[in-house]
Amino acid sequence: MSGRATRSRGSGAAGLALLDGLSDIDAADVARCARVLLRRPLLRASGPDGDLLPLIHRHRTLLVDLFTTLLGYRLVVERRFARLYKTGPGQDATRDEPTLSPRGHAYVALALACLTGAGRQVLLSRLVDDLRGAAAEAGIKVTDDIADRRALTAALRLLLSLGVISETEGTVAPWQQDGPAEALITIDTDLLGLLVSGPLGEAETPADLIRLAARPGARGVEHSVRRRLVEDPVVLHSELSDEESAWLRRNQRRESLLLDRGFGLLSEIRLEGVAVTDPEEYLTDVAFPGASTVSRIALLALPVLTDLHEARADGSRPVTTAEVRQACDELVTAFPAAWSRGATEDLDGLTTEVLRLLIRLRLARRDEDDPAGWLLSPAAHRWLPQPDDAPGRPTEAPEPSPAPQADWSLFDETEGLM
Repeated sequence: MSGRATRSRGSGAAGLALLDGLSDIDAADVARCARVLLRRPLLRASGPDGDLLPLIHRHRTLLVDLFTTLLGYRLVVERRFARLYKTGPGQDATRDEPTLSPRGHAYVALALACLTGAGRQVLLSRLVDDLRGAAAEAGIKVTDDIADRRALTAALRLLLSLGVISETEGTVAPWQQDGPAEALITIDTDLLGLLVSGPLGEAETPADLIRLAARPGARGVEHSVRRRLVEDPVVLHSELSDEESAWLRRNQRRESLLLDRGFGLLSEIRLEGVAVTDPEEYLTDVAFPGASTVSRIALLALPVLTDLHEARADGSRPVTTAEVRQACDELVTAFPAAWSRGATEDLDGLTTEVLRLLIRLRLARRDEDDPAGWLLSPAAHRWLPQPDDAPGRPTEAPEPSPAPQADWSLFDETEGLM
């Protein structure tokens, strides 16, 4: 065939085309299903939000196309469960799992390996023996102390929450020195086979696995940037490559529309980057501002910290740990009755927690040029608190109400009309 070559449409335009063919009700349902899958990549009928599984199954073809086209994610939908294979964040200090220690994560990986060949059911004592044997084989030292038992229990509890295993008789609970209380564990082999998403067969080292799991999708820069827009609250041009930043600047208006229609997310486009929020806070893993002492102090400290130093070329503002500590101290001293005593007794600990929260919110990161310094994101200005009113400002007198009009109708003035 001959003729003029045509330029293929980007996945963003294709994604909007998928949604354009739907009625308003179906489009809203698809967006709702997509949001649930983003929050719960392993969704099962008996788990949280499982009541939406029939609707996801109904729209499965469109949802598979949507995730594949827009994000390069693979989606598997069955009647009992749905599994969205998302990529990893790579080396990212803002992501953590506070319920699991590093040893707990290791036990999760070992448990998956042991459960793969265990059949449909296994005794808890047998599973624990297999886990410790696998740990020794992998070169992981097993101490069998309280911390080790807690890590192992937390790993098994995570698999219980995911539905991969269930307690048929007895319970998975902390045990005494002589070993765990006996329990019969049932294994959902279908979910077990879908749990691991990283390319284990391609990786030779843990660092290699992280790198491979975070690689971009088939559309390269387009998928890479859009994944960040969907998964991260703040995306700064200074954190992107030159190619990624140029792509985002060219397409940020279309991407804003796409995020709204496809996932119910609102975008705020600024010179330094894009902030993405969820009005319903369903996809928000860290609510901010929050009600806790750490969250409120972090919010109130931002105006002080952002005014200490001039902004750099990328809009970030430097600040030291000592300056964060001083801001926290001033707030604790000025309003002693406003805070939880347990959170403010240790000022150094409070400073650490405030910084940790700002890091998770992507409002602060380490300053590579200063080991004791931090860089506040330009997005920090978005959360600066505003007073409801300025003290001492005169109150404007209300405008007088208009005089009431006399009641009348068309039939009151008929003279001269006939």
